[in-house]
Amino acid sequence: MKPEVQMLPFPDSLCHRCAAPPRVIDTGSSRFIFCPLRADKYPRQPVRECAEYLPQRPDGTPPVRDRDP
Repeated sequence: MKPEVQMLPFPDSLCHRCAAPPRVIDTGSSRFIFCPLRADKYPRQPVRECAEYLPQRPDGTPPVRDRDP
């Protein structure tokens, strides 16, 4: 495992692989992951499934989200 991944809270959370991008909020006594896409901005961790998940692209270009009109 890469050293920077070990320092992430909830390292196996889907949030860390999302292109959203999530932000880690540290209050000193708790750590949260803020998601700009979800209605519940601070989902329970670790997130295993997410309807709002956007996979990161290897080339760094923004993902395209398929949505019904």
